[in-house]
Parts: sequence; structure tokens; C-alpha cells
Amino acid sequence: MLNFFIRLYLPKSKLKVVKKVIFLCSFLVASLCASAQVKDTIIADVKSQIYTLPNGEIYTYKKPKFFECITKVPKDFTGTLHDVTKKNNLIALGASTLATVVLIQSDQTILEQSRNFGEHLGLKSEALYNNFGPLSNVPPNVTSGIYLIGNGTTPILLSMGFATYGLIKNDYRSLNTASGLIESLAVSGIFSQTIKRISGRQSPAPALIDGNPGGNWNPFPSFSAFAKNTPNYDAFPSGHMMTATSALYVIMGNYPEVKWIRPVGFTLIGVLGFEMVQANVHWASDYPIAMVMGYIIGKNIANSKMTKNKLNTIDKKVTINYNASRAYGYNMIGAKLTF
Repeated sequence: MLNFFIRLYLPKSKLKVVKKVIFLCSFLVASLCASAQVKDTIIADVKSQIYTLPNGEIYTYKKPKFFECITKVPKDFTGTLHDVTKKNNLIALGASTLATVVLIQSDQTILEQSRNFGEHLGLKSEALYNNFGPLSNVPPNVTSGIYLIGNGTTPILLSMGFATYGLIKNDYRSLNTASGLIESLAVSGIFSQTIKRISGRQSPAPALIDGNPGGNWNPFPSFSAFAKNTPNYDAFPSGHMMTATSALYVIMGNYPEVKWIRPVGFTLIGVLGFEMVQANVHWASDYPIAMVMGYIIGKNIANSKMTKNKLNTIDKKVTINYNASRAYGYNMIGAKLTF
């Protein structure tokens, strides 16, 4: 059925790219789930499932409700705001702000060098998409395919993969991960779009045309100006980077025992970051705060999906009995510990 619709809407020259994207997402989900066969017990009431991880941690998942990916977004948003105020996250945000200030000084140089290297690799200087039925973001080339990593389509495809596996295998962890990916997409969009409308930073493409190295900053642009000429105001922070990072931390948070997720995920995010700079979509300084916010969003959503416990940490009573005796002319005292 999927193959029929692809052939119906796309010319043959674009079929390979679309099929590769779908295959990659399906392969990643299948590989991840196959690497994570640690489900230990299904509680009798079928409302919860327990997963015992190799490190002794126990994750307990409840069966998610059908529209939870939508109804939980407000709670995810407020939870993220709360997590932002935590000491470690404040330190991370402070460090990312400092990194942003430092990178701004070199943005134009990094952009030019990235474009030169991108040309050497044969990458395009812009990301374009074709239409596929109701979809308008089907990548026609490698450059656009890389850019798609941070696009909302990728978390949606991954979510569909986790949901399909979860329904077939009755796997609550997979179902919760599917829901969390959609939630992370929504919350990342709220935060990134809000900050973009505050910062009003010009994207590289129009900045190069206007002769503005590093791009202009026009804080609080009007809604009409933002809508009419979005690239002039929406560079900072990178919504693609925030979306990709939050999705990665949702998956890592639910599958911590699958060790290859982290290196593969951050490699893809690194490739995405380079592609967007060389394609004149973002400045390098658009990334640090976006990645830290993606981390906070993803961690908050992942942690909200399960309860965590340590194996064999049930409280035990310890009884101490003292006794005294005399033997061989010595007074003796002893203690007996009962666990």
C-alpha cells in the first residue's frame, strides 16, 4: 500500500530517496527494540509492565492513553519550565549562553569555511523539498535528506515505528516512547518559536544577500513581519537542533541499556548541524542553547513516562539482639544482627 502511494505521487527519480528515509527510520526502530528485550514482568491487571535493566534499575510503565501525546503537552511544557530552574540545568544554560556569545564572533568565518567544505563534498547550498501527496517535505537529494533529520517528519516517522512495534508486541515502553516523541516535537516547537520571536535573528541566506555578516538582530518583530519574511527573523535558536536533540533524549531515556543510541544519535545531530551551516540555513551560534533546551525537554518527557526503582531496594528490618555471658573467667558481650 505504501509503495502504491509513493509511486502515485512521486516520479521515479525521487522514489529511492523516500524509500531510504522510511527504511532508515524503520531499521533504527527495529534494531533498537531488538536490542532491548528486557521486559521482566507484566502485572496481572495489565495496566503496568515492569522492565528490569542490566544495571539493576527497574522501569515501570503504565499503558498510555490514546491521545496522551496531545493531552500531556501542557504538563510537559510546565515540567520543562520547572526543570530549567534546576541547578545543573541552569549551569548548562549558562555555559551554552557563553558558548553562543563566543561563537557569534566567528559565525561568518565558520559559515564560509563550512560552505567551502560542503561544496567539496558535493552538498547543495540549500535544502529543497518535493511534494508527496499531503506532505510537502520529501527530500530530493542528500542535502535535503540530512536537513530532514531535525524536521518534524523524523520524530513522527520514529513515533509511528515505536507505536507499531508497541501495538504488535503489546510493549508499553515502546508505546510510551512513541507518545513521548510527539510530545517532544510539540514542546520543542513551542519553546523554539517563542525564542525566535523574541530574538528576531536573521538567517544566513538573507543576511548574505543584504551584506550583513553574522546577520542582523531585530528583537520582537511584529507577527505580520515574521509571517511575511520569516528567514529574516527565525535563525535563533535552531528549531531543527532542538527537535532532534529532544527526540534523541526521549529515546535514550527510555532505552538506556541500548548503548549504540548515543553515538549514532549525536553523530546524526553533528551531521545535521554541519549541513544547516553549509546550506546557509543557520549560524553555528544558533545551536548551543537549542541543544541544551532539547536536552531538558527530552529528559523531562522521558522521566515522566515511567517510575524508576533499584533492584533489591525494598526496605528491610534489621534487628539487633544483645547478650552477655561469662566464660573462662571473662565477662563477654555479644550482638546478633537479624536481617
